[in-house]
Amino acid sequence: MKTYIKFLGKTFLNSFLYVLLVMMSLIFILNLLSELEFFKDVKVNNLIPVYLSFLNAPTLIFELFPFIFLIATQLFFITLFNNNELGIFKYSGLKNSKIILILSTISFVLGLLIITIFYNFSSNLKNFYLNLKTNYTADGKYLAVINKNGLWIKDVINEKILLINASKIEKNFIIDAYISEFDKDFKIIRNIISPKVDVKDKKWIIYNAEVLIENEKKNYDSFKMNTNFDYHIIQNLFSNLSSLTFFELIELRKNYKQLNYSIIDVDLHLLKLFSFPLYLSLMAIFASIIMLNTKQFKSSILKISIGLFFSVIIYYLNNFFNVMGQTEKINLIISVASPLILLSLVNTFLMKEINAK
Repeated sequence: MKTYIKFLGKTFLNSFLYVLLVMMSLIFILNLLSELEFFKDVKVNNLIPVYLSFLNAPTLIFELFPFIFLIATQLFFITLFNNNELGIFKYSGLKNSKIILILSTISFVLGLLIITIFYNFSSNLKNFYLNLKTNYTADGKYLAVINKNGLWIKDVINEKILLINASKIEKNFIIDAYISEFDKDFKIIRNIISPKVDVKDKKWIIYNAEVLIENEKKNYDSFKMNTNFDYHIIQNLFSNLSSLTFFELIELRKNYKQLNYSIIDVDLHLLKLFSFPLYLSLMAIFASIIMLNTKQFKSSILKISIGLFFSVIIYYLNNFFNVMGQTEKINLIISVASPLILLSLVNTFLMKEINAK
C-alpha cells in the first residue's frame, strides 16, 4: 500500500473515531436524561437508567452514521488545510479526485463493517433494552409475537388472561383463531374456536364460534369479547425492526408472508441496510466536494454548518421517499434508490473542475 494512502486512511479514521466518540457521548447523555424522566415516578436502582441508556445508544448512533461520516470528512479536510498538506499532495501530482476516491472507498468498507458487525450488535442490545424496559411499563403484561405458527397474542383484561392464536390476518380479520381464556390463577375458563374474528375495534366480534367450557360445547353465530387490541394496534406491534438482526429480519419476513401480514416495512428496512454502505460513501464524497469548494472560507464552523445544512436536506429527502415507499405510492426499490441517485447526480455535477480547486 502506498504511503499517501496509509496517511490519508489514518487521518480519516482518526477524524471518524473522534466524531464517533463525541456523538456517542452526546447520545448517551440525552438518552440518560430521557430515561431519568421515564423513571422519575418509578422506584428502581439508580444504575438502571444508566444501563438502559447504554443499551439504547448504539441503535441511535447507527441512525446518525451519515451525519458522522459527513462531519468526519469535513474534519479530515480541515486537518489537511491547517497543515497545508493538500497543497503538498497537489504539487506531488495527487489529484483531489484521487483523494475523494480513497475516502469514498474507506467509507464504503466501513459501511460494510457497520451493517455486518455494528448493526447486529446494536440490534441485540436494542432487543435486550426493549425487553428490560417492558417490565417497567404499564402494558408490560401484554405480548404479541409472529412466528411460523402464526400470530400469538397474550392479553390481560378484567382480571382474565387471554391467549390468542391465528393463522392469518386478512384486512381487519384474524383467520382460524383459537382463544384460551384463563382466570388470574391461570385456571382455564373456556376455549373458543372461530374461523373469523373481526378485530377492527377493541371489542372483537367472533363469528361462527365454537365455545368449549369443561366438557360442554356450545355454538354461536357471533358474540363480542373485550380486548386491549384492535387492528391498528396489531398492525403497529412489530414496527421496531431495529431490534432485529439480519437473520431475524429475514425470518420475520417469511413469517409475515405466511401470516398474510404486510412485509413492506421489513423489505424497506432490509433495502436501506443493503444500500447503507453506498449511502455513507456518497455522503463522504459530498462532504469532500463541499470542503474543496469552500476552502477559501476561513471559518471552519461555517464550512461544517454548510455541510450540515445540506445533509439535513438529504435526510428529509430520504425520509420523504421512504414514506412514499411505505404507503406504496412508489415502488420500494425506487423509494430507496431515488435519494442515492439524486445524491450521485449532485456529486457528479459538483465534481467538475474539482481538481482545479
